[in-house]
Amino acid sequence: MSEMEFNNYQEETAKILLDINAIKLSPNEPFIWASGWKSPIYCDNRIILSNPKIRNSIKKYLAHVISESFEKPDAIAGVATGAIGIGMLVADYLDLPFIYVRPEAKKHGRKNQIEGEIKKGKNVMVIEDLISTGKSSIGAIKALKSHGLNVIGMIAIFTYEFNVSKENLNNEGIKVKTLSNYSTLLRIAKKTEYISGIEFKMLEKWNANPSIWT
Repeated sequence: MSEMEFNNYQEETAKILLDINAIKLSPNEPFIWASGWKSPIYCDNRIILSNPKIRNSIKKYLAHVISESFEKPDAIAGVATGAIGIGMLVADYLDLPFIYVRPEAKKHGRKNQIEGEIKKGKNVMVIEDLISTGKSSIGAIKALKSHGLNVIGMIAIFTYEFNVSKENLNNEGIKVKTLSNYSTLLRIAKKTEYISGIEFKMLEKWNANPSIWT
């Protein structure tokens, strides 16, 4: 895949997220993430699933990047819960088996952490809806590896581009691709006047050090 082609995906995906109002701004009443961080912005990629035309476009973008940038996987693994829907669509498009990974094993029933059927030794491609700190992604990757599976890479719709997520995923030795990212999103949002110049600067400042932002 050429650099120009990949850049087109980044811009088109950013435009889609803005067009469907998946990006929510609330600097005065910041969102609280599971990590405890306060955030003036929230990216809700699950809205993609509600629009057939949009979800089909994202599905094809993800499938194309997987086909062009990674070896052929034996199965697609979605990270619960955000990537179950889009992961299943990609698996169907590529005609591959689908499994998904819970944050932890269930405490009832079969007590599975990995749902679906797959044999040990198979090559698995992980799909995330978005990457923030990378902790949930790494938890899923470690669960797959402990199950005897080979994780050949991970692709996400969006990344906040935090240094901590880059370090965490690099330490795990995982090749990662994303359809779009925070810097591209901000650039497109400012260009289309989705955000003001003041909001742009505030969002840049938050992204540089989110753990201490107030």
